[in-house]
Amino acid sequence: MTQYNWGQLVRFAIVGIGVALLYVLIYLALLTLGSPQVIANIVAFLLAVAVQYFGHTLFTFRKPLGLPDQIVRFVCTIGLGLFVSTMITGILGPSMGWQNWVSAALVTIILPVQNFLFFKAWVFTETGTS
Repeated sequence: MTQYNWGQLVRFAIVGIGVALLYVLIYLALLTLGSPQVIANIVAFLLAVAVQYFGHTLFTFRKPLGLPDQIVRFVCTIGLGLFVSTMITGILGPSMGWQNWVSAALVTIILPVQNFLFFKAWVFTETGTS
């Protein structure tokens, strides 16, 4: 892996960790303010995804903001991540008899790898087709 790729991977990790912390802080703050859990989760998730888009676009992959095709590919990748995490935590884990923390740990390993690969190969490419 070249120095550029290592730098990109480090930037990806910085944004990812920051977004995860932001999600937790917003979620807990909304719960503290009396928001229902479902609403707190949706608001925290959407705000975290918006920050993730800006962070990965500008900092990780150093691309311009607001390209419609890029935004659609980003949303599709996030949707795929939601699908994969739901399959692991809602179907695979329970059917295998895993503890909830095992499913959650698996998601925290798989999703960053999946996102990085999709972001690098598809979302933030010049044409989005490579």
